[in-house]
Amino acid sequence: MTNNPSVMYKVQDFEDIRPYYDEEINPALKRIITVPEFGKILDFLFPDKDKNQIIDDLSQTFTALDFQKRFMHPLVNSIVRKTSKGLTTSGFDLLSPGTPYLFIANHRDIVLDSAILQVVLLDHGHDTSEITFGSNLMTNQFIIDLGKVNRMFKVYRSGNRMELFRNSQILSAYIRYTITQKRTSAWIAQRNGRTKDGNDKTESGLLKMFNISGTCNFRESFEELNIVPLAVSYEYEPCCAFKIKELLAAAKGIPYQKGPQEDLMSIITGITQQKGCIHLAAGTPVNQLIPQTDGLQNINDKINKLAALIDSSIYDHFRLWPANYISFDMLSHGKKFARHYSAIEVEEFKSHMEKELSIFTGDTTLHKDLLLKIYANPVINSGLAV
Repeated sequence: MTNNPSVMYKVQDFEDIRPYYDEEINPALKRIITVPEFGKILDFLFPDKDKNQIIDDLSQTFTALDFQKRFMHPLVNSIVRKTSKGLTTSGFDLLSPGTPYLFIANHRDIVLDSAILQVVLLDHGHDTSEITFGSNLMTNQFIIDLGKVNRMFKVYRSGNRMELFRNSQILSAYIRYTITQKRTSAWIAQRNGRTKDGNDKTESGLLKMFNISGTCNFRESFEELNIVPLAVSYEYEPCCAFKIKELLAAAKGIPYQKGPQEDLMSIITGITQQKGCIHLAAGTPVNQLIPQTDGLQNINDKINKLAALIDSSIYDHFRLWPANYISFDMLSHGKKFARHYSAIEVEEFKSHMEKELSIFTGDTTLHKDLLLKIYANPVINSGLAV
């Protein structure tokens, strides 16, 4: 008899949430290339390349890794070139190729956060990771195919209490199975949905979900997952106007109702809008931090301590840009961080801010305040504002 609940599950139990197996990749790609929207995507991303050649290459692709190397890698690089000032990284040279990691990441953009990670992993000699894929985004077969050929696995976002608990059990077991048995890395956001207000905070429920499939020993349960905090920093916040709408509703105490196709619009906007500079940082591996929970007896205290340690690693590795410092000083009506930006950068940020707020009408004072807080909160979380 074992004390590890994950062995109670068989591979068949993961059938509904798993990515496609390699033998399913080619049939899925042949479905994808027949969808008219796919041709439009190619026109935008690869205007100077032979679209028919790309389609022919995809029709001759038979594994998920080949798909990511031959198509996703150049695609994401194309997006970065077209919509940013460049991508920089740190910390990945300290990770070991061949070792599977569970990347717990702050989450700012629906698609690009994890997509950029795959490029960085390949460029540093690692295999790509599997990626969580919200069930709310699986709106049609085309989207499902694109996700599952890209090694995405389903995370249920709705259901009654019992259904959500059962799904959490299966998800926990699948993630542990992926890391320990398949020896494949995985990416998951630190919270349910994107950070809207600039406060990147790990939900304790996420760590409790991981622990469901672990052993009765807290330290062993988490050490075998090889957790690495991941911090993505965009100079200009992706989909900022969409986030302000949600924050505005929350400020007024009104439940926010997404419009039709709003998630799809967020995906498209996040991909196509200008992002300035981008930095992706692998933080301190959690196995080096877990011993700090040893003195705690209560499981909830251990979970909360571990969440705080992950947050601290993400804050420490988050790259602050002039926009972050400018926003803090504008909110505080001071010049505490004036050495971190120039007068030209202030004008550039103000111009960007006006563009983001242009969709709102009437008195935009509250909208402006919410936008500035999105950018200023990472400065506060860094501890530099004290």
